[in-house]
Amino acid sequence: MYDCGKIAIIGGGSWATAIAKIVVQHTHQLGWYMRREDRIDDFRRLGHNPAYLIGVHFDVNELSFSTDINKIVDTYDTLVFVTPSPYLKNHLKKLKTRIKDKFIITAIKGIVPDENLVCSEYFHQVYDVPYSNLACLGGPSHAEEVALERLSYLTVGCSDNEKAQAFADILTSDYIKTKTSSDVVGIEYASVLKNVYAIAAGICSGLKYGDNFQSVLMSNSIQEMSRFLRTVHPIDRNVDDSVYLGDLLVTGYSNFSRNRVFGTMIGKGYSVKSAQIEMEMIAEGFFGTKCMKEINRHCHVNMPILDAIYNILYERISPQVEIKLLTDSFR
Repeated sequence: MYDCGKIAIIGGGSWATAIAKIVVQHTHQLGWYMRREDRIDDFRRLGHNPAYLIGVHFDVNELSFSTDINKIVDTYDTLVFVTPSPYLKNHLKKLKTRIKDKFIITAIKGIVPDENLVCSEYFHQVYDVPYSNLACLGGPSHAEEVALERLSYLTVGCSDNEKAQAFADILTSDYIKTKTSSDVVGIEYASVLKNVYAIAAGICSGLKYGDNFQSVLMSNSIQEMSRFLRTVHPIDRNVDDSVYLGDLLVTGYSNFSRNRVFGTMIGKGYSVKSAQIEMEMIAEGFFGTKCMKEINRHCHVNMPILDAIYNILYERISPQVEIKLLTDSFR
C-alpha cells in the first residue's frame, strides 16, 4: 500500500485551511507554506488562521509553518497545492528544488493563465512531474461546511489508483466520505467550468430570474460541460457523479459560493471591478471564463453559456441583453 509520507499544504486561504483541518486530524503533523510571515505569526498566536475560517482551531504544535517554499518541498513527500490559479506561477517561480519525485495534489479549481493549462498538465509539462505522481481533489465541498464538519463528499483523482486511495484514506472521517477516480483532467476542467456556470446563476439571480429558470440553466450547464469534456478528454465518465454534477449544483445554488455571489453583484448592476473590490475574495470563475474561452477557440465546442458570461465580464455587454439572448437558446 502506498504511503503518502509527510504532507504539506501550499496556500493560506479558506479551502487550504479546510483541507489542513481534515489532514491534520489524521496525521497530527503537517507542513504549511504561507506567503506572509505576519499571517503565520498571528496564526501561531491565535491558534487559527487569522484571515479565513477563524472558527477552525488548530493545535499549532502539530503545524510546521514556513514562508520558504523550497524548505517545504525539501522536507515533505506529498504537496497539496491550494493557491488561487492566477498566483500559482509566482509561487513556483521561487522553486529551486525539483518536485518531479513528489506526490503533487492540486486542489486548485482554476486554470493556469497564459499557458491555459489545468494544473496537473502544467506540473507535467513545465516541471516534468509524471502523471502517476499527479492527483487532483474535487467534489461538492464548500470550505465553510467542511469547517462546520457537515457531511461532505470528496473525490481524489489520479492515474495511480493506489496513490489516490492512500490520500483518500487520509481524508476519510465521520464527516468526509471519499472515492477515487482516474479522470484527473476531466475533474479539473469540470471544477473550472462549474465556477463559470455559478457566475451565470448569480447573474440570473441578480436579474430576478426565478428558481424555475435556474433549474433550466443548471440543466443546460451540465450538458455544456459534458460536451466540452467529451471533446478534450474523451473517456468513459458519468457526469451525473457528485464530482461533476454535484459540484456544479452546490456552486450554482449555495450562498457560500463566492462565484455565485460575484455573479449576483454583476446582475444587480455592479461593475466587474467594484464587485471584486467589495468581495475581498477571489472568484476563480472570473479568470476561468477568459481561459476557457481561449481554450475553446481551438476546441470549437458549442458553449453558449460560457460565451454569454465572457461577453458580460470581458466585452461589457449588458447582462440583461446577454441573458435574454441566452434564454432564447434554451429548451
